[in-house]
Amino acid sequence: MAEQHSEARIVVLGAGAWGTALAAVLARHGRRVTLGVRRGEQLATIRASGENASYLPGVKLPAELELTDGWESAVASSAVVILAVPSRFARQAFAGVAGALRPGVVLVSAVKGIEKDSAKTMTQMMAEFAPADCALLALSGPGFALEVARGKAAALVVAANHEATAGSVQHLLAAGWLRLYRSTDVIGVELGGAVKNVIAIAAGVCDGLKLGLSARAALITRGLAEITRLGVALGAQPQTLSGLSGLGDLVLTCTGELSRNRKLGIALAQDEAEARRRLRRTSGPIAEGVTTTRAVKTMADACGVEMPIVDAVFSCLYENQPPAAMAEALLRRELKPEFY
Repeated sequence: MAEQHSEARIVVLGAGAWGTALAAVLARHGRRVTLGVRRGEQLATIRASGENASYLPGVKLPAELELTDGWESAVASSAVVILAVPSRFARQAFAGVAGALRPGVVLVSAVKGIEKDSAKTMTQMMAEFAPADCALLALSGPGFALEVARGKAAALVVAANHEATAGSVQHLLAAGWLRLYRSTDVIGVELGGAVKNVIAIAAGVCDGLKLGLSARAALITRGLAEITRLGVALGAQPQTLSGLSGLGDLVLTCTGELSRNRKLGIALAQDEAEARRRLRRTSGPIAEGVTTTRAVKTMADACGVEMPIVDAVFSCLYENQPPAAMAEALLRRELKPEFY
């Protein structure tokens, strides 16, 4: 990075819950941050109220945080670009500003998802449009947007292919009680953050069916085994998937009351018809696990990796299998060794 880490101009693309939370925390702690808002009416509402009530109600945004719906001009003047839009909109959003990227730009994906049609991670998708001399990083880990926005403690991981790059961005994004660790395992950090959303839908179904805490613990543990199998097949380091961006984020998303993916699973178990109706919505907060389930199944099938929980969630979401039948299918699988 050409600038010192505290002086680099940052743009966060996407004014959903996570993008807004990251931008707010960084701006409160002296970083030069612009939040890119997609819609002009949303921008006007945020400016008038001083908060992003659609995604983070009750959280006042710092006066230092700049707001814009002119994404290209914001990108052109920024040394660091953080992409924080839902995975199903990420390609369109990033392609739209790619022509404005500066040489040597630092690109950070804060998207916890896999592209549905290509089954690419977000950094793999971004690499299609990025300048040859850019740095591509992934930011992930256990952090609920509302808690981070309110200044509560959280620890995330930022990963780059080179240690020095990861260290530079680590110092840039560590702010207040938001602590960052660094990694050089980009694929591991991205997969952990994405696949855990699929497992969290299953955990929500487990809770919604009132199968008990023992069942939830088993599901989380076996979910981690599935994430690790896929990650290793795709070149990730096993220890990454036992760390913050793997196990840490998995536990949070499978147990936390703020988890959208867990809430979706609970809703499917308790009122399947209403939950499926809500899945057809095209606006509002999005449970990333819905899109990611299809992409992860594609990846697993291509690699020959067994992922029965992912298969079960896929059957529930895309083949209309009832949630109770999903749980029954998992519990009645052939008995086998724990590790194989």
